[in-house]
Amino acid sequence: MAPARAPRAGFQPERLLVIDPLSRRFGDYAIAELPKLLGRGDVLVVNDAATLPASLRVDEELELRLVAARSDGAFEAVTLGAGDYRIPTEQRGAPRQLGEGDRLRLGDDLAARVVHVDPAEPRYVRLRFESHGAALFSALYRHGRPIQYAYLAEPLALWEVQTRYASRPWSFEMPSAGRPLTFESLFELERRGAVVTYVTHAAGVSSTGSAALDARLPLPERFEIPEATVSAIARARGVGGRVIAAGTSVTRALEGRASDSGQLLAGTGETALRLGPSCEPCVVDGLLTGLHEPGTSHFELLEAFAPRPLLLRALEHAARTGYLQHELGDSCLILAGALLEGLAA
Repeated sequence: MAPARAPRAGFQPERLLVIDPLSRRFGDYAIAELPKLLGRGDVLVVNDAATLPASLRVDEELELRLVAARSDGAFEAVTLGAGDYRIPTEQRGAPRQLGEGDRLRLGDDLAARVVHVDPAEPRYVRLRFESHGAALFSALYRHGRPIQYAYLAEPLALWEVQTRYASRPWSFEMPSAGRPLTFESLFELERRGAVVTYVTHAAGVSSTGSAALDARLPLPERFEIPEATVSAIARARGVGGRVIAAGTSVTRALEGRASDSGQLLAGTGETALRLGPSCEPCVVDGLLTGLHEPGTSHFELLEAFAPRPLLLRALEHAARTGYLQHELGDSCLILAGALLEGLAA
């Protein structure tokens, strides 16, 4: 399946592949048709985290990519060698090794010190910036750029990696499942009786360039679930509604919180949950997501919602009919009953 190489021009329609595990069918829709696929009492949960400019250049031979923020104010980061996003991460030259205590100058008003180097993977480091609060974020926005990958044709502007409802800057890559959702589609969902609510989840990186570190993805990520979202999900359960997560980050926040406490509770936390074919979600019934090929960790997560043979058939159809994959590509809805007459809204 070909990747989307640039943001869509203007209001170019985006496609939606609908996969129904109950009927073992799939079908072609437009993303604008999402509201009619959900019903009264259903809940769509989005991730309202804004995307940080998390790629920082130390010099021509060293790039830092922030991947997580710690509760003590430090940041986790991975290092990449010479080159830029045009070179696949796994083909970038080996970065010079950093040591604890090294000071990194990232701009005239932005510097950080290395406070920890992962013993198993020296490219995975912990940083503590010398500035804090508003001064730190102002400097990050001046000197950083969005993280992006080699299949993209041009550098991305920061506004091109934000959802329309982005709020606090928590994410290190765009929570891209929500990117095609317009205010018009969200208002139409609510007009039809569905509820739109949110979590905030610090979406991490898709690739580090290190096979050993990629095997550890997703790294622990922080989240916050408001009481209003817990209440909306409880009300949906009470009327037979379904919970649809807009993206894997939402799924991990809700399922991670429920698996840690035995029930879905409001509050903040951190999850390293990795969903897959052996997992049975207890909160989320359906998933709105992007398209990704078999063999990726993202595809493994999809197997928590639909059987592998059905997913393979659907993705073969998507590749054959010109769907586009990755964060700027087309969308996929996996929802039991979505294509059954009488169950679809």
